[in-house]
Amino acid sequence: MHTTCYGGASETAIAIDDETLNQPETAANDEKSESWSQLAWTHLECVRNSSSAPLIQCITNLVSMDLVANVLLSAGASPGMIHSVEEIPDFTPKVRALYINVGTLTPAWLPPMKMATAVANDSKRPWVLDPVAAGASAFRLKACLELLTLGPTVVRGNGTEILVLFNGSANANFKGADSMHESTDAFEVAKSLARTYGCIVAVSGAVDIVTDGERVVGAKNGVPMLQKITETGCAVTALIAAFVAVTPSQPFEATAAALSVFGVAGELGMCSAGGPASLRMHLIDALHSLDRIAVLQRVKIANVSWYVS
Repeated sequence: MHTTCYGGASETAIAIDDETLNQPETAANDEKSESWSQLAWTHLECVRNSSSAPLIQCITNLVSMDLVANVLLSAGASPGMIHSVEEIPDFTPKVRALYINVGTLTPAWLPPMKMATAVANDSKRPWVLDPVAAGASAFRLKACLELLTLGPTVVRGNGTEILVLFNGSANANFKGADSMHESTDAFEVAKSLARTYGCIVAVSGAVDIVTDGERVVGAKNGVPMLQKITETGCAVTALIAAFVAVTPSQPFEATAAALSVFGVAGELGMCSAGGPASLRMHLIDALHSLDRIAVLQRVKIANVSWYVS
């Protein structure tokens, strides 16, 4: 398998021997775990070592803007928080990837989201959708379903959000951005959505599930306290956009790698944290200082059957 990092005008090819990429992880066969770890490190290195920091346009919710921008900067990417229809025609063709997040959606924000996705598609730029609280209202659900039909490269949500997108109906017991389902509850639904819309679907949870409709892997990194920090899900989706930006031909691998790397940063940050507030700070620091040894030793990605059997 070959991972090619796209760095502006030039391209640097990094070859990875990874024939067992999607085989179950077992104690007797550590080779594929190492290859996934190496792949995760390669993606992070591609972001950091790009000829220029990959510019990621973020049309994201008002609550998440600060954390999203800082996570992207810590990983080596450059956030562009541009969402006005007047700027999109000039700005979006220059970005390496687009990130759309509907967390604080209003009728005024939906047209620029649609415009940006159209420009990204015309410019052959990958884009990532985060359908935050997709089932909270009929307006929000309709908007998410419309965006889904516009060709996202990756869709990342929690179990409830992915189930709502599949069912196409709001949930009367919806709890906002909190998930009422485990990621494994949306296992088959995620595969179906990926096949229907030709995208990668990632479902966050204790095990993050990633599928292209055929292949399915689970990333099992992170700490429970990340759930006590608002918008960490939004931040990891932005990191997915950065990873996809530098390896656009491998969105499946980039998505799994980003989820795991973010989780590793959370694990390392937790070593110094006293609670959610300090974990937020140490998470950003850990992502910035993450090195090859930590990634190779800590990344846990394997065939999803290894986790849910």
